Amino acid sequence: MRLVRLRVPGGLENLELVEEDHPQPRPGELLVRIRACSLNFRDDFVAQGKTPCADGRVPLSDGAGEVVALGDDVDEFKVADSVVSTFYPYWLGGEMTPATKRDIPGESFDGYASEYVCMPAHAFTKAPAGYTHLEAATLTCTRVTAWRGLVVCGKVKPGDTVLILGTGSVSLFALQFAKAAGARVIATSSLEEKLGQLRRLGADTVINYKAVPDWGQKAKDLTDGRGVDQVIEVGGPGTLTQSITACRAGGHIALIGVLTGFAGEVSIPALFSNQIRISGISIGSRDDQEDMIRAITANRLKPVIDSSFPLQEIGAAFKYYESQKHFGKVCLEL
Repeated sequence: MRLVRLRVPGGLENLELVEEDHPQPRPGELLVRIRACSLNFRDDFVAQGKTPCADGRVPLSDGAGEVVALGDDVDEFKVADSVVSTFYPYWLGGEMTPATKRDIPGESFDGYASEYVCMPAHAFTKAPAGYTHLEAATLTCTRVTAWRGLVVCGKVKPGDTVLILGTGSVSLFALQFAKAAGARVIATSSLEEKLGQLRRLGADTVINYKAVPDWGQKAKDLTDGRGVDQVIEVGGPGTLTQSITACRAGGHIALIGVLTGFAGEVSIPALFSNQIRISGISIGSRDDQEDMIRAITANRLKPVIDSSFPLQEIGAAFKYYESQKHFGKVCLEL
């Protein structure tokens, strides 16, 4: 089989395509022929060496394909099932604990940039019916994040107003889930072309945050001064103050990203005086993923995919991802 290994100290020039014998499943494991992967912000950090990992690590946390062999004691799957990976293979349900978040594919153990992988059966779920492998590969990281932030922790409901920031894949998936739930969506971007794409995807109102620096107040004004019910906050310290301004009393902020940095000042009185709830979101559990897949199937939702690259062009895929020219997921096809 062909696979990619990342040599320390990292960097795209240290992504090495190699050939090795494919593994065999042990009891409780699946052997999966990986057909597609998708790239995420965290994968880029690993590839660049900003997130330390062992020499020779196989990158990427999101993979989809079909089951080709079963180990003993596997009852949930059968050969030829279409499956998709989970981000935390040991977080099966309930609240996260230190034990359930200990292992991450593509970081603490080998990931999915490989034509074949052997993993415990609970490291996968079945893919949505009717999805291609390429579509299924978009689910694991960013889509489950959007689902957990908006639905599990945010409890979005019809009539809510949801503010999404930018056009990253978490925000685009949150837009889809919000519209499926009957919510109104306000979306931001700095590019007119992407604002048009957001409208076509279903955003009710868009704000150019460069043209309107006080976009938090603008979002609040668009709700007749009440404030938005939820914010999908992917920016971090550089945008959090505006997100707090946009929120209604008792509103919810799903804190997901750190695109503007890792630390900053926050107005604590603005939070407690308005009883704003902030949830730190780190992907979700296997149960969350299965619930999300049922919702995707019921609402016939399809992911937004920008482009795909062959496995041997993984370096070019990361360069394109880093250019931020994409709208939707950047993927690999194996």
